[in-house]
Amino acid sequence: MSGVIVTDPPKTDAKDVEALAGYGVATISEAMGRTGLLGPGMRPIQQGVRIAGTAVTVLSWPGDNLMIHAAVEQCGEGDVLVVTTTSPSTDGMFGELFATALRRRGVRGLIINAGIRDTQELREMGFAAWSRAVSAQGTVKATGGSVNVPVAVDGQVIRPGDVIVADDDGVVVVPREKARETAEASEARENKEAASRAAFIEGQLGLDRYGLREKLRQLGVTYQSYDAYAAGERP
Repeated sequence: MSGVIVTDPPKTDAKDVEALAGYGVATISEAMGRTGLLGPGMRPIQQGVRIAGTAVTVLSWPGDNLMIHAAVEQCGEGDVLVVTTTSPSTDGMFGELFATALRRRGVRGLIINAGIRDTQELREMGFAAWSRAVSAQGTVKATGGSVNVPVAVDGQVIRPGDVIVADDDGVVVVPREKARETAEASEARENKEAASRAAFIEGQLGLDRYGLREKLRQLGVTYQSYDAYAAGERP
């Protein structure tokens, strides 16, 4: 397998990345029309951490981490390393030594569509990571691949320089051209949710706030007492 290492790709403006960093993955995905999620299988190795940064992408052969070594050189302040393989893999391709090198370069975290290991050490050093699997199985360094090319994870295309946001709920990618408008849409959505939260604290029901009683009626859903239902009565 041959490959290419692309240098100096365009990146999302740092101000737009920081704006998106203020919102959760679920909010951002909803603001983009329920798109951008990298799937429920991408899970954090830590809890209570949110990161946002620009993607440096890696396409590797399964069980081979050569191209991660090549990608470290392309990483810089504010980046998030995104690794996937040409076919499914759960081998532990990334560990504490990689994290040490990346942290030195200002990388904010890792997203890997494969396996990760040294998870305790990564938590202790404060390096955030999301992975498809945790595995002690080692890898080789024998096959070429690519760095900073478009890659796909769970049907979502990630290009170098796109925004990656990750938290306890998962990972979302925001295309760099849509970063600013997505941040604005996320703010609007969060303001709307804040108003709903205040209403719920006061005792309002979602059925009334969202006008769902009429929806139930249109769908033919009826109310019935327990005794009537138990007696076999039907509306």
